[in-house]
Amino acid sequence: MSLDIEPIMSSNGEPTPFEVQDLIPIIDYSLLTSGSANDHAKAVQDIGKACEDWGCFMLVNHGVPETLIQEMMDMSAAFFNMTNDEKLEFEAHGVLDPIRCSAGLNLVNPNKDTLWREYLRLIVHPDFNCPYKPPGFSELASEYVKRTRAVAMELVKGVSESLGFEALYMNRELNLDAGFQLLAINYYPSHVEFDVSRGLMPHTDHGLLTLLCENGVPGLEVIRGGKWVGMGGVPNAFSVLNADHLEIFSNGKYKSKLHRTVVTDKRKRITLVNPNGPSLDTIVGPSSRIVDGEKRLPRYHPMKFSEYLECQTKLITAGKNALDEIRIPI
Repeated sequence: MSLDIEPIMSSNGEPTPFEVQDLIPIIDYSLLTSGSANDHAKAVQDIGKACEDWGCFMLVNHGVPETLIQEMMDMSAAFFNMTNDEKLEFEAHGVLDPIRCSAGLNLVNPNKDTLWREYLRLIVHPDFNCPYKPPGFSELASEYVKRTRAVAMELVKGVSESLGFEALYMNRELNLDAGFQLLAINYYPSHVEFDVSRGLMPHTDHGLLTLLCENGVPGLEVIRGGKWVGMGGVPNAFSVLNADHLEIFSNGKYKSKLHRTVVTDKRKRITLVNPNGPSLDTIVGPSSRIVDGEKRLPRYHPMKFSEYLECQTKLITAGKNALDEIRIPI
């Protein structure tokens, strides 16, 4: 996994994080859920192609109110604008702590670079957790994660169908009704607040699909053809990324998407990130229908989801990928 953090440069030497934006697939969620049978079938086909060819797509017409998203952005900014002493109450400890807050440098290369961000991570399903301040934060976040979870679960149905399964197959196999869902809020301060490099090192996410919403300040980049390309910039859309357990379950057909954040804009950047995965006690390996039904050998060792989370946390700080630990050499 490359840990190079230099942005792609155009011919005149300027950063161009969105120069191939129009190539990233765009999926219309409304066709998946409320279109005709033909619309639904086309949406499923498009999801499968996007997951296989790109490992990501932009999701439009998802039904999460734009006003709710803006309120979440404003409330998130209010949280990070609290004093350090106030935020210290929610300081990060274990990976499964229900509320974790951290501010500081995150390692990019053991011998080279660091980047700055703050984050708040909340376990929001199967049990909902949120700081009690600022006032109204918990109620707002609860509504937001219910809406985004509903979107994610419908997308998983579409993914399941795209793999040739019935819509609820992945839900049953991975116990998604008790699935582990996070709300991770990332805050990259403006240059006025903190004049250092801001961003997040290259990584993949745990779970099946990650939904990401940004406040209009660019920064998300995905790997494509060995180069970093910008993702985002579509009004009122979610960036959706394949995650590790989708790659595992599909036996490598839908690869987990390597991505990073590089913030060059002087404004503050806020992202609302929803990783969605199986239940903590579910052992995830390649689907038996893929391995047995098509006479293919498994390419990943099964592992309990909670154990994978612990493994991922330990390895990512060393610039390693937990998928590499369970991948079976061909």
